[in-house]
Amino acid sequence: MRKALAVITFVLMAASVYAAFVYAPTEPKMGHIQRIFYIHMGTVWVATAAFILVFVSSIMYLWKGTRKWDILAYCSAEIGVLFLTITILTGSIWAKPVWGTWWTWDPQLTTTFILWILYIVYLVLRSSAGSDAKKAKFAAVFGIIAFIDLPLVYASVRVMRGISPVVFGPGGGGIAPQMMHALLINLAACSLLFVLLLKERMDLERMGDELMALKTREG
Repeated sequence: MRKALAVITFVLMAASVYAAFVYAPTEPKMGHIQRIFYIHMGTVWVATAAFILVFVSSIMYLWKGTRKWDILAYCSAEIGVLFLTITILTGSIWAKPVWGTWWTWDPQLTTTFILWILYIVYLVLRSSAGSDAKKAKFAAVFGIIAFIDLPLVYASVRVMRGISPVVFGPGGGGIAPQMMHALLINLAACSLLFVLLLKERMDLERMGDELMALKTREG
């Protein structure tokens, strides 16, 4: 099952690259640099899904006290931070030639940066907790609080218009059908990559638990 998922993910990732850089038409105003949009949106989607998982899993961990929820929250946060970092980098690369700056402290970018910092802090708290359940629960509380910033990122795009354009929903300009196809392929590819990475990372965490339990028994 894992091998099949890996193969499908690889094929879809290759298809997403083709769709973004060959299949999708060139945007007339921004030119070829706009093609980074598909990767950018894919990483945004994964980071959002990951942080929602952190939020839900942290609540479940505080409620049930079961290690599996702690593992899910911790591993999701790691992947979420990774993909949010890629989001920030691709956004900067896109912004420089189009809007003339790598970064600006507009509402969307500021709330996104805060989100990035918050989940890095969560990772520091959780990694330093180790097997201490009390500290792990404190990290879970922080993970829940950190989630509050995620709706603010979305609201900043809609309400406090900044450097990034609104593409979908009310006030959005929309995109051409072929661009939509390329975007959907990239979203699907990034989603499968997220699932694959999450499974692998959770397995590593479980193996760490088993190794620690073995050392404890032997000691």
